[in-house]
Amino acid sequence: MTKPLTILDIARLAGVGKSTVSRVLNHDARVKDSTRAKVQAVIDQHGFLPSKSARAMRAQRSGVVGVIVAKLSSNSENTALTGLLNTLYAKGYDAAIMESQFSQQKAQAHLDVLKRRNVDGIIFFGFSGCDLNALAPFAPNCVVLAVDSEQYASVSYDNQGAVTQVMDHFYRQGCRHIAFLGIDERDETTGLARSDAYQHFCQTHQLSPQLHRCEMSLHAAYAATDCLLTPQTDAIVCASDTLALGVAKRLQTLNREDIAIGGIGNHDMLRFMFPRAVSVELGYHQAGQHAAELLLKQLDDEVTTITHWTQPCHLVTP
Repeated sequence: MTKPLTILDIARLAGVGKSTVSRVLNHDARVKDSTRAKVQAVIDQHGFLPSKSARAMRAQRSGVVGVIVAKLSSNSENTALTGLLNTLYAKGYDAAIMESQFSQQKAQAHLDVLKRRNVDGIIFFGFSGCDLNALAPFAPNCVVLAVDSEQYASVSYDNQGAVTQVMDHFYRQGCRHIAFLGIDERDETTGLARSDAYQHFCQTHQLSPQLHRCEMSLHAAYAATDCLLTPQTDAIVCASDTLALGVAKRLQTLNREDIAIGGIGNHDMLRFMFPRAVSVELGYHQAGQHAAELLLKQLDDEVTTITHWTQPCHLVTP
């Protein structure tokens, strides 16, 4: 007895992906006419009918993806959110957006709600101390953004590379007394990873580190600037553009235009207010797009292994 063909068999015979066959079967208008005709010809030739379980699974799709951000007021997360939403909308999905406010308790409550709503998948903006085990009920249709994960597909930023690019830029300009303003190292990315990269650069280039930490705010950075200054200071690198704005404002009041300023995030406000500052574009928008694309591939059964992606960054100079 001949074994019935599967969607994968039809895809292979038609020379297309499994998701394309699924879209043809679902009469998706986004499929090109020529592609639809090719796939339909193979289906007709072999008398293919999708299994009852496959039809039932498609019928149960909600068409909604759950998105849990850490902080809606964050410029970086809003930029990433724009990228992922554009990608989801283009494929006909809606999004249920919730905010964890860096609270695992809130994140769990949101996950419970999304589970009851039977969303098709989850994109979760990770934060220090979050329990990614809570995503298990959604596996394998989940993607973690902003932090690395061994359990699930993830998209993260090149925190070490970002700091290294700014440090190397100032070093090449002749700066040898480069201070660094960071945040609490309990924050594993902006706090720990970026300060570690600074200290590693200092060690490998035989520079004396001058590191100070403060809260992530303009006012805290403004107040902390004096703690970094020595008679020799010729540059200050900040763990984020928010900190860089505060430092730049303080240096402005001190008339210290001789000190170079570097940030991370490529925020419009830093470029507008202090055009001489340099920053690193982390690729928030592209990271959001990539996270959504990963989830869409999971939903179309095109991914069989856990994928980890580090978004490339680049230096932005005046």
